[in-house]
Amino acid sequence: MNILESIRLAMRGLLANKMRSILTMLGIIIGVGAVIALLSIGQGAQAAITEQVQGIGSNLLFVIPGTFRQGGVAFSMGSLASLTLDDAKAMADPNNCPDVAAVSPEMTRNAQVVYRNRNANANVIGAAPEYVFVRKAEVDQGTFFSAQDLSSSGRVAVLGGSLATDLFDAESPVGQTIRINRVPFHVIGVLAERGGGGSSVDNAVVVPISTAQTRLFGIAPGRFGGRAVSVITASAVDEAHMDSAMTQITDLLRVRHRIQYQEDDFTVTSQKDILGVLNQITSILTVFLASIAAISLLVGGIGIMNIMLVSVTERTREIGIRKAVGAKRSDIMLQFLIEAMVLSILGGLIGIAFGGSAALIVTVTGVLVTKVSLQSVALAVGFSLAVGLFFGLYPATRAASLHPIDALRYE
Repeated sequence: MNILESIRLAMRGLLANKMRSILTMLGIIIGVGAVIALLSIGQGAQAAITEQVQGIGSNLLFVIPGTFRQGGVAFSMGSLASLTLDDAKAMADPNNCPDVAAVSPEMTRNAQVVYRNRNANANVIGAAPEYVFVRKAEVDQGTFFSAQDLSSSGRVAVLGGSLATDLFDAESPVGQTIRINRVPFHVIGVLAERGGGGSSVDNAVVVPISTAQTRLFGIAPGRFGGRAVSVITASAVDEAHMDSAMTQITDLLRVRHRIQYQEDDFTVTSQKDILGVLNQITSILTVFLASIAAISLLVGGIGIMNIMLVSVTERTREIGIRKAVGAKRSDIMLQFLIEAMVLSILGGLIGIAFGGSAALIVTVTGVLVTKVSLQSVALAVGFSLAVGLFFGLYPATRAASLHPIDALRYE
């Protein structure tokens, strides 16, 4: 008996019990669909993170207070106040850090922003005029604040695009007065929206850092001169000078902070380091979720094995008759193995459509642009085929091992 005949007999056996076959495939369908959907969502999230981080420049450096290392990457301890405005001014001096193009000290706090009868809970970013260059922000309306506004602690503000829409609708915000924590600020500009749904700049208001420190948040002077800042962002002259710029900043701050043998009280990291950590995290979460979804494939495989064992029992006399008229052990085994494989293949194909549709729905809703890759489809289908082969092997072997006389006597 050839392969085509085995497939024909297997399909006839499955079609004889359509509802049972469909229910048996359900575990495979759900498993394959869930794996493809979760992998596509994870890859879409990874691509979105990469796009947003790279959108602010490829030569961006972050200097943050405190030191915490994991997997070779340093993180901030968060609450330490080891960086100051004077540190940022020293970094901006080309004599100290010639490979640093621009520096913007920053601090961020949450505050209530009010315009007339409208209000929003938004991030208030205290920054320097170099913020637009370092962060590659674009001014859509009006202007950004100047060095004079910074030195005079001027009460001027630049709104993020989403925040401007929330507070002013179609009205132009430029020239209007808003209140941040009850302190009046004159709106001089609006930043272009970056998009991405969760951009902190879109939903923030940027003010001179001197104003934020003295008039809004009451930041005290730091240990090494100047008032403390949350982070200092810097831009290297180009991507090729990233490492040298990081070394220059590190050497400068070690001297300023009188560090000789002890651990640095700051961390210098690049955009590439942060992107690597974020991608690693999303990859781990994606694999973890896909692994959980793959459990349903195992459950579906167990269902296939159970149904095939029932099928062997129901068709014992048929097996006996086929063996009596000359069917070989391999013919019987092949027939039942093909039945299990057909269930897995059909379930896998339906699961692909199910998973692809779920990913498409996520994309259409605008939550995230998902990416269904050929690798994820091949992985899910390959796993489903392996499940069918593995769990179909035992029932097929049991059917092939039946003695024809015993099978013919079976009631």
